[in-house]
Order: sequence, then structure tokens, then C-alpha cells
Amino acid sequence: MSGFVGQYEHQMDEKGRVSLPSAFRREADSDSFVLLQWEQDYLTLFPAKKWGEVQERLLEFRRGDARAWNQVRMIVANAVEVSPDKQGRILVPAALQAAAELSGAVLLSGNIDRVELWNPARYEKTVRGDAGDIADFAHRLFG
Repeated sequence: MSGFVGQYEHQMDEKGRVSLPSAFRREADSDSFVLLQWEQDYLTLFPAKKWGEVQERLLEFRRGDARAWNQVRMIVANAVEVSPDKQGRILVPAALQAAAELSGAVLLSGNIDRVELWNPARYEKTVRGDAGDIADFAHRLFG
């Protein structure tokens, strides 16, 4: 498995659809995804297999902690199942578009086991603006 790698910028159409890059569709090995916002600045697109793992962890939290029921409810309530159409586009519901400030250009960024959908300006400010010393990190990672 090579994972979801790379970044692609696509335009969201007037119906809220954005093209999912073919490399990401191939890597998912499925036509089923779950899209949700669990961090404020962006949306996360989980392939079906990875979402299954997340779902199991949600169930474990819910079983083990009565207070977790409402937290699980909040996460799942913001999730939606999406599948690419024949042109490879996924529909981003209006509420999720608004939450992540998506309109026009959308940056689809691979993050190993998931894909993130970002407003490009927000990505620059949030990720690039807070990456820290990438050279030091890369040296520790790659040797």
C-alpha cells in the first residue's frame, strides 16, 4: 500500500461537487467513503476500510464511557457517506462546505490513510504557517 499521497487542487462546481483524483480513487480500492469534519479547519474523507476501523474505535469509546455517547453522536452526526459519480466527483453537503469554508478551489491533500479537503488559503495559513522546523523533522525521519 502506498497510501494517499500528494495534493491536487480542483474547482468545486455550483452543485457542491469536487473531483476526487483518480490516484485517490485507485488507492481507496472502493467506491465508498465517509466524509466528515472532526477538526475545525478541514474535512476528512475516509475510505470505507479505514472508516470501519474508526467506527470500531467509536464503539469501544461508547461502550467504555457513558459520557462518550454524546461525543460519538456529535461525530457521527457530522458524517456522510459519499461515492464518486461516473466523472469521479463527490458531493460535499452544504453544511460541510460552510464548516470548512469550501467554495471555488478545493485542495485535496493525501494524508497516508485518509484524504483532507481544505480551503487552499486556510491550508497555507494553518499547515504551512505552523509546520515548525520541517528540515529537522525530515532529517530525523529520513536519516
